[in-house]
Amino acid sequence: MADTATTRATIEKVSIIVSKGSLEGIYPALIMANGARAEGIEADLFFTFFGLDAITKKRWEHIKLATVGNPGLHLPTLLGGMPGVPDLVTRYMERKMDKLDIPPIPEFIEMISDTGAGIYACKASVDLFELDKDDLVEQVQGVITVGEFYEHAAGGQIIYT
Repeated sequence: MADTATTRATIEKVSIIVSKGSLEGIYPALIMANGARAEGIEADLFFTFFGLDAITKKRWEHIKLATVGNPGLHLPTLLGGMPGVPDLVTRYMERKMDKLDIPPIPEFIEMISDTGAGIYACKASVDLFELDKDDLVEQVQGVITVGEFYEHAAGGQIIYT
């Protein structure tokens, strides 16, 4: 009988698509990429649409938790839309993450980049929001098309957050 550890397939490469610009949309991708690199797995992050906020200089330090229409918060929609609630809930979540040593988004992206993970921006989204490479943080290795992203992702697992 074969040993399951030797017959089990291993993941060697992941490409993670980040399309949401909220804490709960960005952190899962960063945690997965960091975990992949810690396990010696090649990882690329592809930021598209509102996910670009995580790598845009003017926005990456001001990411909020989505409080309206977020069923995971168990917060009535009306309450989530009240002035000050998004900031309050965001600060609460950031304090909880800090206690668990989960770094803020800018520090996390820098840390992941330093491990050799690829960080890319979607060209169509950059064009849509009238940004250019200079608007993005220095860790961004390139503004690439979807086709170029698929070339980077070839032979690996694609994860959408």
